[in-house]
Amino acid sequence: MSCNSECGSCGVAGCGQRKEDNSFAVPLAEGSTVKKVIGVVSGKGGVGKSLITGLLASRFAKTHKTAILDADITGPSIPKMFGITERAAGSEKGLIPVETATGIKLMSINLLLESPEMPVIWRGPVIAGVVKQFWGEVLWGDVDYMFVDMPPGTGDVPLTVFQSLPISGIIVVASPQELVSMIVGKAVGMANMMNIPILGIVENMSYVECPDCGKKIYLYGESHVEEAAKEYGLDLLGSVPVDPLIAKCCDNGELEKMEDRWLDAAAAKIIAT
Repeated sequence: MSCNSECGSCGVAGCGQRKEDNSFAVPLAEGSTVKKVIGVVSGKGGVGKSLITGLLASRFAKTHKTAILDADITGPSIPKMFGITERAAGSEKGLIPVETATGIKLMSINLLLESPEMPVIWRGPVIAGVVKQFWGEVLWGDVDYMFVDMPPGTGDVPLTVFQSLPISGIIVVASPQELVSMIVGKAVGMANMMNIPILGIVENMSYVECPDCGKKIYLYGESHVEEAAKEYGLDLLGSVPVDPLIAKCCDNGELEKMEDRWLDAAAAKIIAT
């Protein structure tokens, strides 16, 4: 009824009059190719998106050319997890990503700041512009799988990523609390409105495993993630425990040394996408 034919600014999914609009798409730097782009998202912060991003990238780096685009501009943690302290360099052609010990290519705002403790106090449009630059002005080279670590929520950056990058699919990260249905619903709702494929849900901080008997202890009580997955018709692709060794590896910048035993289904789904 009130259509103004400006499909790029419309949030109505499934409109019969919608026209494909690629005006927001950002091309890669010359000489770069990325075969699959996987977003790691959540409707709230503190659920472990960066951890899941790092674990998946570390797994894929063993057999594929892998990269991480850290789109969490105001709260970047990826370089710390991988022990990267050097700053990214540049040339007349663009920025050069920093590589981890196993060859994962990284780009994060912390690789450009004078100190990783410096706060980024920018408004949304500026932050969104930086994310576009990380995609289009970084010399990524040949990449099989790029994982995009998103900030929480459904604001400027997720919108920019969904409109500007060729997202192959997203992984939704959640924690076991009862609020999970609402939190997952926000991420799922945005992805559906933007016609972005949702690969499934990964539960983080799922349980603690007793070091003596191996019994799983559910710190938050009964998990509600599987209920949320069923509610939205999604697959539960893994449950990652609360493990002091994971925290130690992240704090020491040695996440690549962590042997992932929890994300087999997520990895298989990404490969099949």
